Amino acid sequence: MIVWINGSFGAGKTSTARELIDLIPNSTLFDPELVGGALRHLLPEKRWEEVPDVQELPIWRRLVVDTAAALLAELGGVLVVPMTLLRQEYRDEVFGALAARRITVRHVLLAPDETILRARIAARDVSGTPDGEQRIRRWAYDHIEPYRAALPWLTADAHVVDTGRISPRQAAERIAQAVSTGRAAPCDIVQTPEPTAETLAAGVLLFDEAGRVLLVDPTYKPGWEFPGGVVERGEAPARAGVREVAEELGIELPRPPRLLVVDWEAPVPPRFGGLRLLFDGGLLPAPEAARVRLPGPELRAWRFVGEDEAAGLLPPGRYERLRWALRAREQGIVFNLEAGVPVG
Repeated sequence: MIVWINGSFGAGKTSTARELIDLIPNSTLFDPELVGGALRHLLPEKRWEEVPDVQELPIWRRLVVDTAAALLAELGGVLVVPMTLLRQEYRDEVFGALAARRITVRHVLLAPDETILRARIAARDVSGTPDGEQRIRRWAYDHIEPYRAALPWLTADAHVVDTGRISPRQAAERIAQAVSTGRAAPCDIVQTPEPTAETLAAGVLLFDEAGRVLLVDPTYKPGWEFPGGVVERGEAPARAGVREVAEELGIELPRPPRLLVVDWEAPVPPRFGGLRLLFDGGLLPAPEAARVRLPGPELRAWRFVGEDEAAGLLPPGRYERLRWALRAREQGIVFNLEAGVPVG
């Protein structure tokens, strides 16, 4: 199990985590900042110039998951992780990858008032920092606004502890009690086992009267998606698309949908890639769309979007797949793609 202590800079995450490992038996402190420190020595300087924050490096997010999993495999027990996660898509990626490894995460948010945060940042001793106090404090102040913007999803996702007027020890005691009583419940995220080989996946495009396409927002990975999923052993791909639409949206398609795109996704470690199919599910009239029901642990939202808006929601490879699927629908043909590019 992991107890992930989230919060803005100045909330007291690290000091609370150190107290918490004294209160939870067989617990170990893992600070993901150590992963960032190691990457400083491993990645070329030009790579660091491309990102303003270490969390924007996909390798950092993967290594945090891999290191946490390795520590739990080696030591067992509970891992206490003090780390700010303010971008929901990064929370999805990290927590989803942990869930795929059957690792339970209890998400805790330390949430003092903003005035207290600012006072703590001002009083923080950063005299040993090579680049000086002003840059470090400015960096901490600059993260208050993203923290404020993230509060709606953070407070809905995590067990909240107000640390404004209590010590780190008292905060740790409250967390330990919340974990033991179940008030800090396991994070409600679907477990999707990591593939061990290439996969075959079927997605279904559903359209409204304006020609916009329906996308869904998974809780367990970054970026929006098409309704659909991995084709099960012995299952026809079109039937798999029908099944997934029913499971994800509560919508029963009357017939197997027509194929629009076959896309080969090359294996790029650590992903195995495979074949990705997109089908035309046709029109979803407004009365039927009003009956859409999402499975809470797996999908958090859905909406109809135009092609331009989809470009800002879908990862690049998925967007290219959609772009060619829309052309295939217009022309009544099927496109054969490799990594989103037509071939043949």
